[in-house]
Amino acid sequence: MSDFVMPSLGADMESAKVTEWLVKPGSVVKKGDVIAVVETHKGAIEVEIFKAGVISEICVKEGEVAPVGAVLARLTAAGEMSPRLEQPPAPAAAVPTAPVARPPEPKPAVPSPPAAVARPTAPPWEATAAEAGPGKRSKVTPAARRRAAERGVDPSTLAGTGIDGSVTLADVEAAPPTLVAAPAAVGTGTEPRKPRLGFDPTEMRKAIASAMSRSKREIPHYYLATTVDLGRSLAWLAQFNETRTPGERLLPAVLLLRAAALALREVPQLNGFWVEGAFRPGEGIHVGWAISLRGEGLIAPAIHDADQKTLPALMIALRDLVGRARSGGLRSSELTDPTVTVTSLGERGADSVIGVIYPPQVAIIGFGRIGDRPWVVDGRVEKRPLVSVSLAADHRASDGHVGGLLLSAIDRLLQEPDKL
Repeated sequence: MSDFVMPSLGADMESAKVTEWLVKPGSVVKKGDVIAVVETHKGAIEVEIFKAGVISEICVKEGEVAPVGAVLARLTAAGEMSPRLEQPPAPAAAVPTAPVARPPEPKPAVPSPPAAVARPTAPPWEATAAEAGPGKRSKVTPAARRRAAERGVDPSTLAGTGIDGSVTLADVEAAPPTLVAAPAAVGTGTEPRKPRLGFDPTEMRKAIASAMSRSKREIPHYYLATTVDLGRSLAWLAQFNETRTPGERLLPAVLLLRAAALALREVPQLNGFWVEGAFRPGEGIHVGWAISLRGEGLIAPAIHDADQKTLPALMIALRDLVGRARSGGLRSSELTDPTVTVTSLGERGADSVIGVIYPPQVAIIGFGRIGDRPWVVDGRVEKRPLVSVSLAADHRASDGHVGGLLLSAIDRLLQEPDKL
């Protein structure tokens, strides 16, 4: 038997409320399944499980708050019996009884026709596969199912674009609202799920301040910056997008993200964590992309294995991540394992940004606004599209020489966009 505990969804998290269980005792789960939803200052987070087995016990009820590390549920391996079931109940002690006179048996009553009983009906997307019939039920992700209930959309009518044709959150957002039956009276078991609360901007600001104060207090930062000419990258990007539909076009941000990920492959000393007084390399390059939320919040969930994705795949992943971050559909793994943070201010940002490291990471890479400025090319001053690239890194894990190698690699990679 093993314990499933409340995960730490960032250095600024101390506890969270369990708002929804997607499993029950006896449910068979596999690694990566979303089994619960918790509410933190970052909003609703879907919590995944990282072991396969059978849920034997739910330890924290819906609506209860649990600290990080608290046991939420217990899991048994397949074929292993739960301790609650291992000991059969003891037989009741025999009690001697005296014979009692039995009353005469009543004559059997004539059966009357059964009264019609109204059976509660579930929305079409909550029906079981047997009820829906073959070919009528489509796979729906948990986030998509919740959003569909909020918008009044029947996901079984949508063409899914996810894995194996599953209906995703993006499919639901793109669908026009449809009329659905009014919810049944309270107590019938068919009440719609309560919409999840979004993040609390005040609480998020407090949490960010706490984490950044800790970072500045405990981490010996050093800072480096360089300026990169994006003339070649933007020319290549314009040519690439020329023959693509709007949904297939790339944004400059994805070139910066890809270059940072590939540079971290060359300089792995900046990709990982400072844990228990030592540097621990990341098992992959999982870039935490800083996303500004509506309501002045900020979050940096991970794009996993960013160095292994093509530019179009990165663009899809980035759009999906931003959409889910702003609608409350992030998963716990996207918040627990970013190995580095990248922040890009975009076209409406400042010329440069100097970040603060998010512990236990050891670096944050910043890209300022891309703008036309004077630049010397072959001895001539020309107007060129430039971007300021900065690095804040942990002096316990690396030094300025290593940081300089990373910035140099980013510059070199952006001069060869066709190889990204």
